[in-house]
Amino acid sequence: MTASTHAAHLAQLNVATLRHPFDDPRVAPFVEMLDPVNAAADGAPGFVWRLVEEGAADATGLRPAGEHVIVNLSVWETQEALWDFAYRSGHLEVMRRRREWFERHVEAHMVLWWVPAGHLPTADEALERLADLRAHGPSPRAFTFASSYTTAEAAQHLQAAPPAQPEQAAQSARPTPAGDTAAV
Repeated sequence: MTASTHAAHLAQLNVATLRHPFDDPRVAPFVEMLDPVNAAADGAPGFVWRLVEEGAADATGLRPAGEHVIVNLSVWETQEALWDFAYRSGHLEVMRRRREWFERHVEAHMVLWWVPAGHLPTADEALERLADLRAHGPSPRAFTFASSYTTAEAAQHLQAAPPAQPEQAAQSARPTPAGDTAAV
């Protein structure tokens, strides 16, 4: 995790339902983009952390939202840093082609929320935030780029965040390059 002067960081979760099994040749172009896109995220200004499966380079083997659903969970110093990576980098090419590999979601598939700096959210915590967004709509506790809230507006929810469990954090933390400061 990268050192930061921010008191709060932005966590993000997005989920995607595969159209075909992960090892299907029709999904191969997506799989081939994973390493370069994840490396770009790891080196992006404002990147803090991303969930990875123990012993793997990414989280595609983890299936906390269902057998056919892949998750991307990351933490960023600011909303602007995440936006720049998601929409102003090579990640945009993956997003443009997402219908080749993933089903169209009829409900929210991405959620943002503020966490205290140093907190590493778990997949369960992230899925609970997504469920909150789906059930209640955007709020300072769970929101989207189109309906964002500031850290001040989310302050009461920041203090309510549970601390990361040491064993969970160790399993999901990915070392980041020193110096500069996740998401398919």
